[in-house]
Amino acid sequence: MRAPVLTAFLVAATMALAPAATPVRAQSPAVSAQTVKAAFLCKFPGYVDWPAGADPADRPLTIGVLGSPAMADELVRLTSDRKVGERPVEVRAVKGGDSLAGLQVLYVGNGTAEELPQSLAPARSLPILVVTDAPGALASGSVINFTVERDRVRFEVSLPAAERSGLKLSSRLLAVAQRVERGPGP
Repeated sequence: MRAPVLTAFLVAATMALAPAATPVRAQSPAVSAQTVKAAFLCKFPGYVDWPAGADPADRPLTIGVLGSPAMADELVRLTSDRKVGERPVEVRAVKGGDSLAGLQVLYVGNGTAEELPQSLAPARSLPILVVTDAPGALASGSVINFTVERDRVRFEVSLPAAERSGLKLSSRLLAVAQRVERGPGP
């Protein structure tokens, strides 16, 4: 039952942001896994409630990208001249030690299990949706982590990490997640 819902979510996310929607298999030459992940990064904020004052609606939606220049480039390509809801999207490359002020979403790519705790530490107590792309990343404090299963991009969610950041995730997002961690978490 989850597969059709997830497929519909992926198609909707890709159609909303990609100029020509095609099936969202990760190995599809028309839509790469990276493009699907970038589309998700733009759609996820629509399913998140931030604490009061943490996500000013009169400013651009700002997505920070750490450790993946290719993802930053893909996000810029997907979001140029487009809006998420009524808001323009701003993509900002982030390096270790940079301020995370003003970010609503932080994507941490290409991290290893050993590097993730240090990379995610500055965002732990901030109202930022942290999205990663590494096995076991939920244990390091990520709110959402991408996985690829049978050539399809999926994601898992950590509710404890979301709560720690003051974020409330929509039940619609949780319903299409491959796995939802509900325990105490890190």
